[in-house]
Amino acid sequence: MQNVYDLAHEMARSLKETDQYINYKKATEAINANEQLKKMIDDFTALNMQAQTAMMTGQQPDAELQQKLQATYAIVMSDPTCANYLNSQMAFSTVLTDIYQILGEAIDVK
Repeated sequence: MQNVYDLAHEMARSLKETDQYINYKKATEAINANEQLKKMIDDFTALNMQAQTAMMTGQQPDAELQQKLQATYAIVMSDPTCANYLNSQMAFSTVLTDIYQILGEAIDVK
C-alpha cells in the first residue's frame, strides 16, 4: 500500500498542472501586478465575507451590505482582468470541492 502522504503530494503536483490552477495562478499574478485592481478585489472579498458570515450565523445580510456587495460586484465584473480572476478562482474552487466530495464519499464522512 502506498503512503497516503506521498499520494497527497502527488495529487498536489497534479493539481498544479490543471488548466484551472494555471489560469487561476496567472489571473492572481495579473491582479497582484495592479494595485487598483487588487484593492477592488480585496474590497469585494471583504464585503462578500461579511455577507457570508451573516448567512452562516443564520442572519440575512442587511440591505445596505447587500446593495454595497451588488454594486461592488458589478464594478469588479466590468473589468476584464478582475472578471477573469473571479471566474478562474471559482473554476479552481470547483475542482477542489469536487475532490473533497470524492474523498468524503470514499471514506463515508458525513
